[in-house]
Order: sequence, then C-alpha cells, then structure tokens
Amino acid sequence: MRAPVRTACVTGCLGFMGSHFTRAALKRGWRVWGIDKMTYAAREEWLAEFKRYPTFEFRQADIASLDHLYEVDYVVNYAAETHVDNSIVDSSRFLHSNIMGVQNLLELIRAKRHYEMPTLVQLSTDEVYGDLTNGHHKASDPLHPSNPYSASKASADMLIMAWHRTHGVPYSIVRPTNNYGIGQYPEKLIPKAVKHLALGKPIPLHGDGSFVRNWLHAEDTASAIMTVLEKGKINRVYNVSGNYEAPNREVIRQVLRHYFGRSVPLERYAKFEYVRQGEDVRYGVDDKPLRELGWSNRKHFEREIGAIVRYYKNKVVW
Repeated sequence: MRAPVRTACVTGCLGFMGSHFTRAALKRGWRVWGIDKMTYAAREEWLAEFKRYPTFEFRQADIASLDHLYEVDYVVNYAAETHVDNSIVDSSRFLHSNIMGVQNLLELIRAKRHYEMPTLVQLSTDEVYGDLTNGHHKASDPLHPSNPYSASKASADMLIMAWHRTHGVPYSIVRPTNNYGIGQYPEKLIPKAVKHLALGKPIPLHGDGSFVRNWLHAEDTASAIMTVLEKGKINRVYNVSGNYEAPNREVIRQVLRHYFGRSVPLERYAKFEYVRQGEDVRYGVDDKPLRELGWSNRKHFEREIGAIVRYYKNKVVW
C-alpha cells in the first residue's frame, strides 16, 4: 500500500520565506494549496514556477477574510507583515494580518470535525522573547516583545495556545532567528544594503551598527519545519537558530567586501544616523530540542553571503 500524500495549505506562498517552504514541499511530492494576498513583498515569478507542478493550486486571498479551508494535513502560516520599521510607522496592517489573520485561520480549523482538524504551523519569530545581552531564550521563557511587529506575533502565538486548550486545535509554533537568502524584499538589511550601493547612496544602519542578530538561511528554516512535522511533538514550540551571530556593522562589512571584491572602509558607505525606537540589542534562542530531532543548519552565512550579494547586485529589486 502506498504511503499517503501529505497535503498543506501554505499561506504567504509567494513571500520570501513562504516560497522556500512551498518549493521544498512540492519537491517532496506534497500537494500544496498556496494562498497569498500578493502585497508589495510577493514575487509573481514564483507563481509561474509553482504552477508547473500538477500538485499545486493557488488562490489570491487575505488570510483575515479567507472563508474556506480544503481538507489538508497542515496549514503552514507564513503570511505576515514582518518589517519592524513599518510596524512603528503604522501598526494597523500588522494587527490585521498577524493577529486577525491567525484568529481567522484558527476559526476555520475549529469549524472542522475534531478528527479532521489540520495542524496549524505558525511561523513566529525569536523577537517575541525580547532582547538579551547574553545567553539564550528557551521556548518556555515568557514573551516580552519590544515593538508592534513582535507584539503582533506574540499575540498570535498566545491565540494559538488558547484555541488549542479551548477547542483542541493542534499546532506547532516555530520561532526562527533572522532569515536571509535570495529573493528577500529590500527593506531587509542585506538586499537593502546592496540596493543602496547600486544607487550610490549610503547604507542606513541603526545606531552605531553594534546590534547583534543571529542569521538563518530561509532554506534551513523550511527544513526545520519539515523536521518538526515529521519528527517533532505536536502542540509544542520549537526555536530555530542559524548559529551565526554578528553585529549589523560586521554583516555590512561582508556585503561591501563581496560587492567591491575587496575590503573598503565601512564609514565611507554607511550612515549611522538612524534610530529605531525600542531597538533590541541582541536576540538568542536555544534550539537544542530541534537539533535533538536530527536537524542542523546546512547553509553557513560566510559561505552564502557572496552569492547573495552578487544576485542582488545583478538584479536590483525595487
């Protein structure tokens, strides 16, 4: 008897992170129902790629107003507003997508018969814990978000846990560190830096560039979710770390080196005048439970950054 084909509804399938999971699922022979609102951060060229798979179906929709879920094994929720700066300027879109969107997905799942409920896989973030100068947050640590974006993601996590307790909705919450890779919208640090260099403008850096982030490739995030689904325990939170910490100024130094093919003075190309309200100093998560399942990050920042910089140098994303 053949093993059953896994089925997933992937929201935000045309976004940077969601596209990596969609691609990974299709390559594994999964049936994927892709949903995307097609905001400014969506990449339409990926839709043509995914439609080449007979196991892919697409619907343009907002998860906050979605009115139907097919019979699927998983609802993998990548759909979200994610840029902290945007959330500080106007939080309304973040509350709409990141909180009300998740609430609507939970209600759609709850409406199904108990034994037919798909597992909601929520892409959260390490930012829900708040910052810390040393050490690492465990999945059981309390949440102390610092800005509207991380507050909206923390709210969604708590809604999911509440719907599980009250209605029995099954879930897996995954909290990855800073994602990077090819296809990211240029509001994020690496593609933004390359875009500014291509336009001959200084790269804006928060503060003095000393804020530390932990970098995780989007393909490794997708494989981490696959590991959780295949080997992990249900109704649990998993942290995912890229295992590469660096201050933002060091990341920009690497971008400059690969862009110009040599080391150049950071101060010549960066501008240290921008202040983000509520800036987190450093994030750090303990992902030992995930690694005990056999997952490890295969992409290493210092090996990947050169190809990523060349990609954006040759294809400026507006």
